[in-house]
Amino acid sequence: MTRKTVRIAMNGVTGRMGYRQHLVRSILALRDQGGLDLGDGTVLWPEPILLGRREHALREIAGRHGLEHVSTDLDAVLADPSVDIYFDSQVTSAREEAIAKAIAAGKHVYTEKPTATGLDGALGLARLAHDKGVKHGVVQDKIFLPGLLKLKRLVDGGFFGRILSVRGEFGYWVFEGDWQPAQRPSWNYRAQDGGGIVVDMFPHWEYVLHELFGRVTSVQALATTHIPQRWDEQGKPYDATADDAAYGIFELEGGAIAQINSSWAVRVHRDELVEFQVDGTEGSAVAGLRGCRVQHRGATPKPVWNPDIPATEVFRDQWQEVPDNAEFDNGFKAQWELFLRHVYADAPYHWDLLAGARGVQLAELGLRSSAEGRRIDVPEISL
Repeated sequence: MTRKTVRIAMNGVTGRMGYRQHLVRSILALRDQGGLDLGDGTVLWPEPILLGRREHALREIAGRHGLEHVSTDLDAVLADPSVDIYFDSQVTSAREEAIAKAIAAGKHVYTEKPTATGLDGALGLARLAHDKGVKHGVVQDKIFLPGLLKLKRLVDGGFFGRILSVRGEFGYWVFEGDWQPAQRPSWNYRAQDGGGIVVDMFPHWEYVLHELFGRVTSVQALATTHIPQRWDEQGKPYDATADDAAYGIFELEGGAIAQINSSWAVRVHRDELVEFQVDGTEGSAVAGLRGCRVQHRGATPKPVWNPDIPATEVFRDQWQEVPDNAEFDNGFKAQWELFLRHVYADAPYHWDLLAGARGVQLAELGLRSSAEGRRIDVPEISL
């Protein structure tokens, strides 16, 4: 068995997502399992280089996990020929320039979304990577979660018949920051810093809908700022200039209609923070991050509308749990493994920068739809 060290520049690991999901639960988890076995006698050993602006925070993380390599100099790290891959989980406003530098330096690129602040920038990155010949991937984690993997199994098996509609509910109450610290950083609520729930979540909805049900062909959205004032990390009040809720209707190729509500100003009355209900001619399903329940056409009860008497049925009890039938790894780690196999074993991989650009496109058109108060077609994009 040959061990190949893979040096990965990880930019943005001081943030919540970059640290928890990408560093700890993906890269360090791969090291804990002894590396990634490619099946040809080679084991990939990821060696992270922690990259960012706050050296003291990077060194604290490195010390906590016994890591050696820390830098605040992006250009120097990208100039190092021993660095194979550049990963980006910075704030959105800093991402496009850094990824362009990495591509120019000949590094393979793996990045969080959105890949840029606008479609022109996102498409530009995809074209740069294509022309340079580097491999590239965009994190599309939700389709690797157990609940949506079960949902995909149902779609692929024809469980639904003709799919009619998809209803999604996502969100939770993010504390304003005055009497309880907010669970999300303050830049998320400033449009000038790249914040907003449309920019954050519509790229997710694009790939979830595209992968499971069909390409989005039109969008009609209403984005709003329900909480106009919040308090930052220093306890100072600031004006929330970015949308904190968005209500979208998406037409899909094939005729299905999707409706997805996204909000950081909603209190949760669901089993999970995100749930999708899919209704088809032959059956329905409700999927969250981990669980999935179904009701088949042949087992659908006969509801009767009578508002004059209390409901006598427990509607949730009329659904059946979909069994795991498999072991599900962390979704972020699973996609990291696929990307590493793509880079070093040329395994197929289609969650690339062009796929990321589709997400940016949908967010851009969603905001335009909200501003103009109309439905907008979503054209196909290509290199």
